[in-house]
Amino acid sequence: MIRVLVVDDQVLIRAGLVALLRAAPGIEVVGEAEDGHGAVEAAARTRPDVILMDIRMPGLDGTAATERILAGAVDPLPRVLVLTTFDLDEYVFAALRAGACGFLLKDTGPERLIEAVTAVALGDMLFAPSVTRRLIESYVHRACPVPDTPAGLDALTAREREVLRLAAKGLSNTEIAQRLHIGEATVKTHLNRTMAKLDLDSRAQAVVVAYETGLVVPGAP
Repeated sequence: MIRVLVVDDQVLIRAGLVALLRAAPGIEVVGEAEDGHGAVEAAARTRPDVILMDIRMPGLDGTAATERILAGAVDPLPRVLVLTTFDLDEYVFAALRAGACGFLLKDTGPERLIEAVTAVALGDMLFAPSVTRRLIESYVHRACPVPDTPAGLDALTAREREVLRLAAKGLSNTEIAQRLHIGEATVKTHLNRTMAKLDLDSRAQAVVVAYETGLVVPGAP
């Protein structure tokens, strides 16, 4: 059973999400919160597997709440899936840097939402490729770089860099394995070693690093 915490400051949206998830087999809604402070408290109390996190909320927003939740959580860490109204939102990128596993637009269909919750609970990272491309391109072309960008990828092997590059382009572990003619378990091993070497907490953060360091260039084939 996948335990889910729903966080949204709009009552009707939150109620709709809760009703949808409760009707889905294999999913249990263990709590609700209307803002970031409530989310931090509820996450500590209920220890959900997945948190559906609204990004724009009064007081403590979804980005800050995600960072606090993951910083204070014990293993296994909850998987944070960000929800946003906009397909190009700097707060979403900030949430990914904070450790969220991906994001969905609020107009996502019911089946897709349930699939996303299940995928994230199983350890996958959820990116909408077209949305992510615009988001990262917008970020990369800013005038001011992020100061805490890792120094580089020198610690990675050639194979680890290649796996990271393909992951950053939106390929799943299965697709990467097929492209490189290796097993899925090997792909996971390369990604885990990459995150350990770069001191990262999630695959989402690894993808961000791939773009920040120039391993993947937005718009390039």
